[in-house]
Amino acid sequence: MSNKILETVSTAATDDAFMRRAMELATLAEAEGEVPVGAVIVHNGVIIGEGWNRSIGHHDATAHAEMMALRQAGQALQNYRLIDTTLYVTLEPCPMCAGAMVHSRIGKVVFGAHDAKTGAAGSTMNLLSYEGVNHHVQYQGDVLAAECRAQLQAFFKRRRAEKKAAKIAARQQQDDV
Repeated sequence: MSNKILETVSTAATDDAFMRRAMELATLAEAEGEVPVGAVIVHNGVIIGEGWNRSIGHHDATAHAEMMALRQAGQALQNYRLIDTTLYVTLEPCPMCAGAMVHSRIGKVVFGAHDAKTGAAGSTMNLLSYEGVNHHVQYQGDVLAAECRAQLQAFFKRRRAEKKAAKIAARQQQDDV
């Protein structure tokens, strides 16, 4: 096996492992009633930042998984510039998070599922390597994409069913009055 192939296999296994950790964090978000997105930031093979969506619980529109991980990683490195790091996230970053990644000089973003509505790493726009910015972030999608997508779809399916059941219960209660 050539070194190039060995390197690709090794990188794929590493990407899978870190994405699985991000998926575990997404499960924490879901347990808190948040959209299940998780993120980790890795520097020299070590996780230095973790986050999961907390916008609802923190009453903070910026409390996305990526933003939480960026804050933690900045503290770990004692620098807002996160050069030579890789961010793993279960869902393609939104414009806000992609902008923060550019400003923090993240080296690479690896994401699971594409986001056809707000994805800023190629789905609806590409802010990670936008021509007019001073730093371009490498990116790769589709790492454990089916599993990441399934996690999100199951959450939204359950949430729709809960809303429907609440609506039916409210109608039933009104009819009983």
